[in-house]
Amino acid sequence: MKISSLVARTMMVGIASALIVGSASAQKKPINISLVTPIQIFSAETAISGVRWNILYGRNNSMSGLDFGLVNHVSGSMTGVQLGGVNLVESMSGWQDGVVNYSEGELEGFQSGGVNYAGRINGLQLGVVNYAERANGVQIGLINIIKEGGFLPVMIIANWGFEQARQ
Repeated sequence: MKISSLVARTMMVGIASALIVGSASAQKKPINISLVTPIQIFSAETAISGVRWNILYGRNNSMSGLDFGLVNHVSGSMTGVQLGGVNLVESMSGWQDGVVNYSEGELEGFQSGGVNYAGRINGLQLGVVNYAERANGVQIGLINIIKEGGFLPVMIIANWGFEQARQ
């Protein structure tokens, strides 16, 4: 199976599931398109549950579903898939893929790209440079940094850290 076919199928499944989830909540909007915030269909304070396309830059308080564009910014939590040049979130559950991926708090899932940053990673970072304050997972890349609790603070090729479960 070609990678493009796999990506297309993954996006279609993500869009369909996000629209189903989005239709269940009246307060969340199922779609948003942004040229640059504040020039977007729904304001930055609106929660989006579905699909969001950020042509240049888009920001919303929370997002679930498929988020794609040049710069994708979620000032709260994100659940789903973020595909873009720069992906910025407070916390993330899912997959971030971009040149720069930044999750200020917890990232539960997978980051792939040039530079990946997470306050705490619970999953996998795959990139040129990977950084995590704390980790319960694996980093694979040219430079891998785990500030606290990694196998070593800085490693090439791979680094890992397995925190004990929170109590």
